[in-house]
Amino acid sequence: MRKRARLIYNPTSGREALAHDLVEILGIFEQAGYETSAFATTATPNSAADEARRCAKDGFELIIAAGGDGTINQVVNGLAGLKRRPKMAIIPAGTTNDYARALRIPREDPVAAAKVVLKNQTVKMDIGQAGEQYFINIAAGGLLTELTYDVPSQLKSIFGYAAYLAKGAELLPRVKPVEMDLKYDGGHFTGKASMFFLALTNSVGGFEKLVPDASLDDGKFTMIIVKTGNLAKMLHLMTLVLNGGKHINDPSIIYVKTHKVVAKSPKDRLMINIDGEYGGDAPMTFRNLKQHIEMFADTDRIPDDAITDPEIEDAERHFVSAVDQLPKTDAETESKSE
Repeated sequence: MRKRARLIYNPTSGREALAHDLVEILGIFEQAGYETSAFATTATPNSAADEARRCAKDGFELIIAAGGDGTINQVVNGLAGLKRRPKMAIIPAGTTNDYARALRIPREDPVAAAKVVLKNQTVKMDIGQAGEQYFINIAAGGLLTELTYDVPSQLKSIFGYAAYLAKGAELLPRVKPVEMDLKYDGGHFTGKASMFFLALTNSVGGFEKLVPDASLDDGKFTMIIVKTGNLAKMLHLMTLVLNGGKHINDPSIIYVKTHKVVAKSPKDRLMINIDGEYGGDAPMTFRNLKQHIEMFADTDRIPDDAITDPEIEDAERHFVSAVDQLPKTDAETESKSE
């Protein structure tokens, strides 16, 4: 029996170029060995998530998310809670397309993006969980994270990333620190901060240097806490981001790796942004689900330190196992008995 794939596409994403290439895209996945059908999302809430979940339970081997990061997020939310999760492919057709950028998938040409499947290269991607929600790229809290709520969807489609930059310039003068209580692996921050980020990839809001050392599959978030709310300092931090990711060493920044974060605010309302949308208020617990969904990617173009080499990982496990099975020396036996 041939493998089955379901292409879930958002007909209103980005500049709506996807529909023009739909027949050719379906043909590419057929060429890759998948009997492929398509589903256009509707205005019904969770349309993409519901269809992805239905297809996974029906035994489809591949789910293709075609649209912006919001569509990809919905598809992941349909799959992440299942025990059996099919592979995923993505065809970007949104505004910033952070996830496609991280996976080195062409962002301006849907047909070229579909052809990535023909290379048969995949990455088992980490996925974030925030309460009952899942996220693919970023969770954040603080006043500047309200940026994405305030950019109308029509402006996002017409002007793309420029719409975010324009709104960001407008909001920066209004940023004020809020009281935060953030517990993470081996640490605990309490005090005022303007925002915190939990990133899963190196591409956040179109900035590829915000998390310069991000790993896609190590089971850890990169957490950034911005302790300042001073406008001049914020602008300085932005120049450091653009200048090769040098912000990570600034004293106004806490930059750590962690697999879990518990976020609270003892005084202020702390709104949580999940992949660019409002995800509720703190308190909230975030967990990294290591290598949770296998995604097609152009791994030839992904930096070596961004993904784990399976052979090295296997060798490390075998080494540890072999060491554990070695006979104990007299010195070790005496040490344990003391």
